[in-house]
Amino acid sequence: MAQAEPRRPECIAPAQPGGGFDLTCRLAQTGMRESKALEKPMRIVYMPGGIGAVAYNSIITQRPADGSAIAAFSSGSLLNLAQGKFGKYSADDVRWLATVGADYGVAVVRADSPYQDLKGLMAAFKEDPSQVVLGAGGSIGSQDWMKAALTARAAGVDYKKMRFVAFEGGGEAVTALRGGHVQAFMGDAAEAVTMLEGGAPIRVLAVFHSERLPGKLADVPTAAEQGFNIEWPIIRGFYVGPKVSDADYRWWQQAFDKAMATPEFRKAQAQLGLMPFNKTGPELDHYIKARTRHYTELATSFDLVK
Repeated sequence: MAQAEPRRPECIAPAQPGGGFDLTCRLAQTGMRESKALEKPMRIVYMPGGIGAVAYNSIITQRPADGSAIAAFSSGSLLNLAQGKFGKYSADDVRWLATVGADYGVAVVRADSPYQDLKGLMAAFKEDPSQVVLGAGGSIGSQDWMKAALTARAAGVDYKKMRFVAFEGGGEAVTALRGGHVQAFMGDAAEAVTMLEGGAPIRVLAVFHSERLPGKLADVPTAAEQGFNIEWPIIRGFYVGPKVSDADYRWWQQAFDKAMATPEFRKAQAQLGLMPFNKTGPELDHYIKARTRHYTELATSFDLVK
């Protein structure tokens, strides 16, 4: 592996520092260093714009064969691809390399909220959708909007009748929740754990996953346990340019396989609030294509794709 190691390895984070893409690159950076899968230091390059669209277009058009660069993606990237928000490009236009973890959607209310569980929130939502304002860190068609729309659908409410307020990020949404401007926040488990550890007065009503999560949210029931079929995994991973050589692709795949097999990598995953979701190569490519088809169907059902 050392002979084929990239001369100037870099990870492209398609956003400003501090967000989920930065987190994804930092996990790769730490995992590669700790496992010694990569001898040279990996730098992080920030390329914000279009929630991943600028980086995606840049890799395809300007660096299609560059085997030294990997770019971070998330489920949100796939959702945008499914809605045609990355221009003329689709999920077939890059080489999907590895996923390094997963987060899951959660429904959050204030600690003093009258809603003690998801059933209570759903009952109020169904009785009068206008009285339950849902907040999230994303605009219409985003992952967080999807979580809200799926929650409305599960409650038997027309998603067009839900009151949804979009914020710049999860932090702003929780501030609005604490101020009573929204009654529930559709977020991610990792950020909910961070908020709880920081002393935020919030209550997590449900996890949008097929099974309970370990750690701080172990006592939080799934939506399915409470009678509602809502699942929303948020995967994080990397892709490379469409013309990257098989040799370079295999080098990165083996490097990730090596890194993800170490206890140091699992520790770094846990510290960032991610659950193991380690896929590489053809297995990942199959998953990505299937997931993108699912998102296309979902977006079509919510009139986001004509």
